[in-house]
Amino acid sequence: MNSFWTTCFAIALIFGSILLSSEHVNAAGTTQDDGPPKEANLAKGITAIDNADWSEAISHLKEAVKADSQNADAQNFLAFAYRKSGQLDPAFDHYAKALAINPKHKGANEYIGRAYLLIGNLEKAQEHLKTLKNICGNICKETSKLKKAIARYKENADKQVLLEEESNW
Repeated sequence: MNSFWTTCFAIALIFGSILLSSEHVNAAGTTQDDGPPKEANLAKGITAIDNADWSEAISHLKEAVKADSQNADAQNFLAFAYRKSGQLDPAFDHYAKALAINPKHKGANEYIGRAYLLIGNLEKAQEHLKTLKNICGNICKETSKLKKAIARYKENADKQVLLEEESNW
């Protein structure tokens, strides 16, 4: 009989700790009752980027950055959405924040390089290409993509047409 009560006690402890941990989770604000977890806005922002819905992406990513301003990925995605929507000033601001958090962020270095091409600053774009080469050499996709964007920028006499076709580079 002793093992019966020991088993019952163990089961009670397990259920009790499950209930306590779920209350702790609720207190941390990770349930739907208290609002979405901070990762939810990041995920929704990325989905909106995938759908090229820049205003929706900006809305969710601003919330993600508000919840965790030290998330370099969230800063980078927010900058990307701003850049794609044509809002370059806030894009540069958030790329700078992403790079302040993580200077070796490959995505932020590539995308800020592209943003510099949009304003005609080839020298700064090349600086970020150099940074990418130092981070991952010539083999990572970010280095390759920024290198191609710079080459296309240099080759095209009509910079305005090139800039309007940014998605092609």
